[in-house]
Amino acid sequence: MRPAAVLIGVPGSGKTTVGALLAEHLGVAFRDTDHDIAALCGTPVPDFVRRHGEARFRALEREAVRAALDEHDGVLALGGGAVLDEATQRRLAGHRVVHLKVGLSTALARIGSAQDRPLLAGDVESRLGELFRVRGPVYRRLARLEFDTDTDTNADTDAGSADGTAQRLAHALGAVA
Repeated sequence: MRPAAVLIGVPGSGKTTVGALLAEHLGVAFRDTDHDIAALCGTPVPDFVRRHGEARFRALEREAVRAALDEHDGVLALGGGAVLDEATQRRLAGHRVVHLKVGLSTALARIGSAQDRPLLAGDVESRLGELFRVRGPVYRRLARLEFDTDTDTNADTDAGSADGTAQRLAHALGAVA
């Protein structure tokens, strides 16, 4: 079993919002590994990270991604940092990995103060810029398709824009074997 598409990208790129709409357009289920992790640890991800640290979170994330890649045949959204794990990178080989690209200013507008994102605590703009710098090359290397969500002013809150993005992505996926 293989997911129809695996979405990767920085926080604010639209993985969850666009992913759910993409699944509707493709007629498949949507799954977000951040939600899987919350179910595994019995608490929202930000609370878990604050209590137990990023290393323990990443271990849970690795397992959640492995299970989702093995079990899910719909659209799958990975947490932004999941791709930093080398085992996850190897597991993504052969999958239809889509990098949802977004500009820093748009991502900042979408995530707001990032109070529910402990890895962005403090100077959100600087922290997010660092994620772009570190993760961007990994996203580009792993992706079979890169899709720009920056043209939509606010995919996380504007359902029309997010739906338009999902429709265009569904069409683009049709051309990717």
